[in-house]
Amino acid sequence: MSLTKSLDTKLAAIKAGRGARDFIMADAKDADMAFGVRAPGPRSYLAARGAHPARFSPEVWNREEFGYRNLPEFLDIIREVTSQGLIDIMLMSAYVNEQLTIKEGLFRDSPVTPAARANDTTDVWAVRHGCYTKEPVQPFRSATIDHIQCGKIECERDAQIPGANLGLYSVTFLNDLEHDRATLLAFKEFREEAERKKFRYFLEVFDPNTASGIAPAKLGEFINDQILRNLAGVTEAGRPVFLKIVYHGPRAMEELAQYDPNMVVGIMGGGAGTTYDAFKLIHDAQKYGARVALFGRKINHAEHQLAFIEMLRLITDGRISPEEAVRAYHGVLQGKNIKPKLPLEKDLELTDLSMSYGGTATSRATVSTAASTASGWPVSSNGGPDFDRMTKEQRRAYDKDRLTRKFG
Repeated sequence: MSLTKSLDTKLAAIKAGRGARDFIMADAKDADMAFGVRAPGPRSYLAARGAHPARFSPEVWNREEFGYRNLPEFLDIIREVTSQGLIDIMLMSAYVNEQLTIKEGLFRDSPVTPAARANDTTDVWAVRHGCYTKEPVQPFRSATIDHIQCGKIECERDAQIPGANLGLYSVTFLNDLEHDRATLLAFKEFREEAERKKFRYFLEVFDPNTASGIAPAKLGEFINDQILRNLAGVTEAGRPVFLKIVYHGPRAMEELAQYDPNMVVGIMGGGAGTTYDAFKLIHDAQKYGARVALFGRKINHAEHQLAFIEMLRLITDGRISPEEAVRAYHGVLQGKNIKPKLPLEKDLELTDLSMSYGGTATSRATVSTAASTASGWPVSSNGGPDFDRMTKEQRRAYDKDRLTRKFG
């Protein structure tokens, strides 16, 4: 008998206005539909564990030029994360879903809900030496709902669904009439099929992957209006279970989260970045109304994925701050004799991460614990106070310090 899924319990509590700290976490292990060989991530984590599967010869295993895990190693990590039980959703490709959900039954007696990426628009075609992610996005679906649900072209609808019955559907709006209309027509077709087949989905909304003519500071408003305008024509039977969007800051998140209590808003993680990037992002998004986070590369590129996930959960449970979590995470790495990718001081820096599959990170601001402690409030890269991230207490401390310096 299947266990009650934590996703369903939390969704019910969130929509009923109960469970003030209920927060849904997903591990996005669907990158094989975007990156190819690089999708499973670097091998550093497995090397640190000393795991050498017997089915691989040492000669192949030790070939440094490959540098990335292979699929069997990737599946082993998915099994470990699922067994840990701290996430609520495991997002996979249709093929990995078939191997683990349908054939292996990994989630049958687990509180974790399996999910599969239901479409792969061209802005996630992040293959090496390719240019697709820089071109205006076009709709595309490799997977079908039936293949996600039962692994074949047509499911037996009177039988139990052996696969995943939850999918991610992705849209990218460009502020271009022709492209956005094509995106919405494809979304409409998917929604109607999903409703007929009783397939649940959550909606991922990327920022434009090409020039849109919209100022970066206004993108949050553009995305919020696109979401609400389009879903206004969708009745409850066809609406997404929750949203997955770029975090555009407190104002944009609060604006969307407060609009409709029945609409659960979540954030995506973007590139790998620093550990502080991930911990600060989930903390701030939750503070301003997000109730879901889906982290892919941030988890998959972590030195120790299980410890990284545990820190994310401690943050959303309100037990530790992002800064404390970075220090605790480095303590775990030290205890396990795992060399961190970055020294603690660098890992406590905040960077500006692209939220596209093909993007790269650029420096935004340095907000180390040391810098914050020295001043008593957050500072930006130019050394000045960062008022957007100040708490009321920090603002009072800043004002007191400013007046003391001015008047003595």
